[in-house]
Amino acid sequence: MDDVEHPFHGMLMCHLWADSLDELLEMVDRIGVERKWIQGHPTLSFGKHRTASWVHFDIPKGKRARAIGAGAILTDRYGPLEHCARLQIASGDPQEARRGESRLALIDRCRENEAAGVA
Repeated sequence: MDDVEHPFHGMLMCHLWADSLDELLEMVDRIGVERKWIQGHPTLSFGKHRTASWVHFDIPKGKRARAIGAGAILTDRYGPLEHCARLQIASGDPQEARRGESRLALIDRCRENEAAGVA
């Protein structure tokens, strides 16, 4: 899960994802988020939520501590990009793997620049 705070209907939301769909659904069940809010899944998501670029949930910031207590790992705003890049690398498609490696390198540079205070 990331440490972002996106406003949505008077709440602050963050992203929750996992290495597998089963792990993700188990987590939302444990922290009390309805499965119907899944995004980016071809059959479980509905409407515009199907077109999200990766499978995840937007969860209220108030559930963040509960998710961490249940085993979620907190990451920065680059966490979702890193996750998607790792999926590309694991895809088995050499071209996608190269794209994933390139994305990871870019993410590393962004993190380094932020740590150094470079805008």
